[in-house]
Order: sequence, then C-alpha cells, then structure tokens
Amino acid sequence: MDIRHSLLASGLEASPAPAEWAKRTNRTAHRRLRHAADRSAGVVVWIGGMATILSIMGIFLYLVWEVVPLFRSASGDLVATVQVNEVEDFLSNTTVIGSDEYQEVAFVLAGNHLQFLRMPQGTPVPEVGGTLEIPGTVQSSVLIGQKGNQLSVATQEGFVVPVAIQFRPVFEGNSRTIVPNSQVREPIRVIPDGEELVRHAHTQQDERQVIAALTRSGGLWLTLVEEPGEFSFSEEVTVTQRQLVVPEKTTITHLVLDSFGKRLVAGTDQGDLLEWSLRDGVEAKIRRVAVGESGDAVTALTYLLGERTLVVGTQAGQVMTWVPMSEGSESSQIPFRKVATFQAHNGVVQAISPSQRDKGFLTADSQGQVILHHATTGQTMVEFDRISVETTALRFASKANGAAWLGTDGRLRTFSIDNPYPEVTFRSLFFPIIYEGYKDPALMWQSSSGSDEFEPKLGLIPLIFGTLKGTIYAMILAVPLAVMGAVYTAMFMHPHLRAIVKPGIEIMAALPSVVLGFLAGLWFAPLLEEIFPAVVAGIIILPVVIGFVCLLWQVLPRSFAGLDKYGVDLLVIMVAVVVTVGMCLGLNSSIESVIFGGNYKQWLTDHLGLVYDQRNAIVISFAMGFAVIPIIFSIAEDSISNVPRHLVAGSLALGATPWQTLTRLVLVSASPGIFSALMIGFGRAVGETMIVLMATGNTPIMDWSVFNGFRTLSANIAVEMPEAPHGGTLYRVLFLSGLILFAFTFCINTVAEFIRQRLRQKYSQF
Repeated sequence: MDIRHSLLASGLEASPAPAEWAKRTNRTAHRRLRHAADRSAGVVVWIGGMATILSIMGIFLYLVWEVVPLFRSASGDLVATVQVNEVEDFLSNTTVIGSDEYQEVAFVLAGNHLQFLRMPQGTPVPEVGGTLEIPGTVQSSVLIGQKGNQLSVATQEGFVVPVAIQFRPVFEGNSRTIVPNSQVREPIRVIPDGEELVRHAHTQQDERQVIAALTRSGGLWLTLVEEPGEFSFSEEVTVTQRQLVVPEKTTITHLVLDSFGKRLVAGTDQGDLLEWSLRDGVEAKIRRVAVGESGDAVTALTYLLGERTLVVGTQAGQVMTWVPMSEGSESSQIPFRKVATFQAHNGVVQAISPSQRDKGFLTADSQGQVILHHATTGQTMVEFDRISVETTALRFASKANGAAWLGTDGRLRTFSIDNPYPEVTFRSLFFPIIYEGYKDPALMWQSSSGSDEFEPKLGLIPLIFGTLKGTIYAMILAVPLAVMGAVYTAMFMHPHLRAIVKPGIEIMAALPSVVLGFLAGLWFAPLLEEIFPAVVAGIIILPVVIGFVCLLWQVLPRSFAGLDKYGVDLLVIMVAVVVTVGMCLGLNSSIESVIFGGNYKQWLTDHLGLVYDQRNAIVISFAMGFAVIPIIFSIAEDSISNVPRHLVAGSLALGATPWQTLTRLVLVSASPGIFSALMIGFGRAVGETMIVLMATGNTPIMDWSVFNGFRTLSANIAVEMPEAPHGGTLYRVLFLSGLILFAFTFCINTVAEFIRQRLRQKYSQF
C-alpha cells in the first residue's frame, strides 16, 4: 500500500489488470455503439420528418396542379379562311352554315345551293350538294332545333322544305374520312295562296313539327304537322293551320320557337319581345315586354341549350339574356325577365349561335366582330379579331371547341376555341349566381342531372357551410362530455377504476367510421325519429337527475366514501341514468301528446317553421361526436394527469379545495394540452367522410336547423368523384374542394399551435 501511495503521489500507477482493461474496453465499445445508435436514430427521425413534410408539400402541389387549369382564361384563334366561290349572293336570312363534329367537313347553304368543303384546305366535295330541288325562291333558312344539322328552307311562295345534312365516318385502315350527304324532304305549305313569306321558324319533336311563318303583309301563321308514329294504325299526315293575332303597328324582325312548339317568341323593330303561348285548340295568348330602348330593334334572337334562356341581340349592339315568366306568376303580363347584360358590340348584332354542350353562345355583328359569352357566369370569355365585314352566318361547333363564321365577302372562316371550364369562375364558386329557373341569385351545388341540357351549379359555399355545421354540432356534444370526463377521470376517479375506464374509452377510437355511419344512418336515425319526444324530455330531465344523485351522494355517511374505489358512485349514477331514460322512453307517446300536441313533426312546422328530416344534424352530432370523444378525452386526460402531483398536493395542503385546485391550477397548467385536444378533435370532425356520407342525406342546403341534413366537402368528394370525368370541370372542382379542406385544416392547426405555444409560455411557471 505504501508503494502504491508513493506511486500515486508521484503520478505513476501500475498498469491495470487485464480484466479491468477488458471492462473499460467493453464500456468504451458500448458507449460508441450507443452514440452510433443515437446518431442513426436521429438520422432516421430526420429522414422520416423530412419525408412527411415533403409528402404533404407534394400533396399540396398536386392539388394546386389540378386546380390551376380551372382559372385559365379561354382563348380562340383563326384556323382557316376559305373562299366560297360557287355562290353569288350571301344574304343572312337565307344562309346557314355548319360542320361535322370533328370540323373536318363544313357546309354552306345559301339560297337553294348547298356546298360541302373539306377543311382546313377548303377543297370542295363535288360528289354531294349542288342545287337543291326546292320549288320557288328561297326567302328564309333556319336550323331546326339546337343540335344536329337539320335545316328548314322556306320560299316566297309559302313552302317550307326540310333538309337533313348527314355526316358518316368511313374508316380505311388507320385513316378516317367524313362522307357528307344531304336529303331533301317533301315541301310543306305554311301560308295560304297569294301571300308572300318573308321569315319563318321551325321546330320538330319526334313526329310533330311546328312552323311559324310571317308574311309580307304582317300576317303570322302557325302550321302543325303530325306524322304517323311507329305504332300508329294510320299513315296519313295531318296538317293544321291557324292564324295568330299580331298587335297593330308591329313589325316583326325575328321569330323563334321552342322545341315543343308551345311558345313562339318574336322580336320587333321597336325593341320589344312578343310571346304567344300556344295550346292545341286554344286561342294563343299574347304578352309583350320591352328589352331595350324604344326604336332599338331586335336583330337576333335564339334559345340557349335547354330553352330556358333567351338571348337577344339589338341594333345598337346590346346582348342580353332573358328567362320566361310563368303565366301564373305575379307579373303574369310580362313574358320574360332580364337576367344579364353582356359586353356590347360596336355594330348591329346580326347572328347568335348557342353552344350544344353548355350555356355558352357566340355573337357576331355588322363589323365582323365575333365574341364568346357564357350565360351562367355572365361573362365575356373571348373576343376574336375583328374582320371588318358584315356577318352572314355564324355557327358554334357541336363540341364547343370551334366556330365557323361567314361574311358577306363570301369567305368562310373557322376558329378554334379552348374553353374547357366555362362554368367556373371565382364568382360562380363562391358568390351567388342567378341560375335558370331561379328569380334571385343563389348559392347552390348541383353537379349533374338526368338531362344533357342541365345547367351545372358548382357553388362551394353550401359545402363549406355543411362542413362547418357538421363539425360544430359534433363538437357541441363531444367537447363537454370528453373534457369533463377527462377532468373527472384524472382528478377524482380512483386509480383502480381509472385503469379500467381510460383504456375502455380509448378503445372507442378503434371503431371504423363506416360502422358508425352505418349504425347512425340505418339504425339510429329511424330510432331517433320514433323516440324524439323522449329524447327532448331526457335532455331536460337527465341533468337534473344526475345533479340530484351527486348531491345525495355527498350527504351520505363517511362510511360510504371508500366505496368510490370500487366504482359504486358511478354505478349509482348509471342506474339513475338508465331508469330516467327508461321512463322517458316508456312515456314517449304521453310526452308527445303533452308537449307537442300529439304530433311533434306538425308542431315543429306550425310553431317553428321547421321540417324534420330523418337524417339530420342531430344524428350526426351523436354519431360524429361518438367518434371524436375518444380523441379529445385521451389527450385532455393525459394533459391533466401530467400536471405535477406535488403542485396539486401543495395546493391542497395550503387549504384550497379540490375544486379550487382544479379550476385555478390544474386546468390552467393543462390548458395547452386541452386546447390541442380540442383542435385535434376539430380537425378529425372536419375531415370525417363516411359518417356524414351515410347519415346526413347529403343535401347541400344552407340552414342551421338541427332537423335537416347537409353535405360536407369530404362527403361530396366521395359521392361525386366516381362520376366525374377525368380532367373535366367537376373533376377539377372536386380537387379544389380537397385543396380547400387542406388549406382549412392547415390554417386551423397552425393557429392552434401558435395559441398552444403562447399558453405554454404564459403558464410555464406552473
């Protein structure tokens, strides 16, 4: 020992034993291995965190990528200019143009001469067309209906000749050739002998044709042609004529018929619209409305797709849309109501051509200006370069991706149009729009219908409203139950019982949303409809009963105080709740008779103006609240339990009551965690899909009533996406819905984290 001490004093020490060297080496190796493992774990965590951030950014960028094309401006370009040489005179009222759906073959009907041209070169097709066998001098030519290439040619002598233009694709190997053809049908006399026809309108529905003809003397004749149907026993064609009354001192400038021949509309040289309501065997009623200043003649008139909107062009260049007014309305003497005014032309509006796919339409004036508009959004989409030649004919391509324009110089010009999402603007998505059939602007969502003539209503505000409504009602139920349950479990419940209750509530989060939605929609919603009076009574009585039982438990002898560790207090409350609920259910009919006069649905309608729907917000508040409660409860309970016990013990030791300790210390210290729990539950409710999809009825209405349903953004995506064509308007609007959900949850979480950090800083002293 002396030697060792002397060695230590001199700074020298004997070499350690081999066993001690081995221990030191092992400790060093373990330390290095631990450091390496820590560094590796840090790298893995960093990679995982960065991958999560990049994934979220990737999702966000992909959503933006799909949404941006919605707001791209429409465009149009001149494709080809072709000289139509075989026709000498191009008069606007005797010329009709068109093309096949691929815009490969165009036709020009001028007078009785029909010419086909292969586009864009303009090569004539001599095999078909030429001079048609039409008796007399052509005075008026129009399209029959809004779709296809069925033409109607009228002569001065009073005959109308239907002409069918057909295009047939022929495939030879990998090439396709469009073969045109025309068919001239039997002429129909539409005015009496001795009269001279100047203008006409023609419509056809199945075997029924209606023709309105205007004579030089101002007479207006209506001809009804009924051909025998496929299952008719007679082959006789029935032709019926009658003269319509025209107001005195009225000069008609334009005529248009709806497809069923039930309404005839005429424009006048004084800027009025006349409407004849046509009924078989009933005298036609006349209504009049001024559409512009006096003397501003109506020069162009047509229906949009669906024939619910009338487009009017005037001599002063005004372009307007008008919708019909029903005869039974308050203003029964007014046939039309103005909806929108579009960008005016600098010249006379000479032609209007509606789209065959949407509510868009083209207008052209006397200075060769062609403009594309859209009726739903009320906007002018494209202005083509001015050609400085009067318009003879105008035609929108059948696929709405092009147009053809013919001027008085005999040049046929074709345009390409890139306008894939005409129904969508920022205003149409988020602000009220006047839709067809509605008097006032409305926020609506209705993406499809059983008819191709449907006007899509893609307002997102009802869906955003429904999302907030469902979330708020779910949180109203979930927040009090979850937070109060967490407070009781963490602060007042016996630890033995807490070890059972807490895992049991957390297991509730494992229930699939589809199961909850299934039970809510198919079991709970019909049950709630039957026992609604008992539910109302239970909501009023249960708090009173629970409060009374709790007070009664407090006044019991101290010998009962130790029973709480066995859950006797909870058992007593549960028994009281079950008995109260059972009594309410047993007295359901009596409660309905006493409170609601025997019929609660009728009572709600008569006294509150509310309609009870089976799948409503109450069902959602129970079902979605059931899904949110475990999340809020678990996080809030952990936050309360993590408050240092010595702080609680110190508060109690200083004389504070348990309730004072809870309200002034524990809840304040745990407030960041409780707030996080509420925000996470809120985000869970906002993004819920299956429960809302199956239990709300999916009605996109804006009403805070708890007795009707709603539609959320997430449920709408689930419903509509399978029916949305890839790359179409609905497809991209649904991606916009997803982007709004993404942005909404991101903003909520960001604000929530900011508030949570402030709470932590403020109450860190606890």
